[in-house]
Order: sequence, then C-alpha cells, then structure tokens
Amino acid sequence: QVQLVESGGGLVQAGGSLRLSCAASGNIFSINVMDWYRQAPGKQRELVASTTRDGSTNYADSVKGRFTISRDNAKNMVYLQMNSLKPEDTAVYYCYVIDRGFQYWGQGTQVTVSS
Repeated sequence: QVQLVESGGGLVQAGGSLRLSCAASGNIFSINVMDWYRQAPGKQRELVASTTRDGSTNYADSVKGRFTISRDNAKNMVYLQMNSLKPEDTAVYYCYVIDRGFQYWGQGTQVTVSS
C-alpha cells in the first residue's frame, strides 16, 4: 500500500501563485507515474499535469505556461507550482501515482482562486 498526502492548497487572489506538494509513503517499490488531477464542483475529474520517472512531463492545455510539475524521486515527492492563477482553476487537487501497476489517490487539497 502507498499513502499519499497533499499539502499547499488555500485561498489566493487571481494572478497569484500556490505550490502544491504530495508526499508518498508506505510500501513503495518504484513509482513511475506521478500526476496531479483536479475536480471542480459539478465537473469531472481532469488531468492537470503528469510526470514519469524519467522526467518527461505533460500538461492540460488550460494550464500550459502557468503550471509546472516536478518530482523528487529520492523523496517520493511530486510538486505542482501554479502561477497566474485564475478563478477557473478553483478545484480540489488530487495527487495520483502508479506503483507496480497499482493506482493510488491522495485525499485532495482545496485550491480557491478569488476574482
């Protein structure tokens, strides 16, 4: 089992920045995929950013140029630096990883962007 704990969410004004962190712990073998998803009220959960162990990254079009995903493999951490935040970025943000073919989700952290 792998446990994920997110932190760093909060309330910020439009144009501001936040940095989310996700710490993975437990019986970890070698986490390949580490992603950030988000879910706004009344909407489906969507992929925000993805990174693999070799460092490749992928972003949703809506966040390209504003968000940056990074990871520390030694610490089993993944981060999401969010700049130029917009009210439409308001959502619960979830950390998601795949280890040995098993999928794990964090409990989520709320990000609220005021206009």
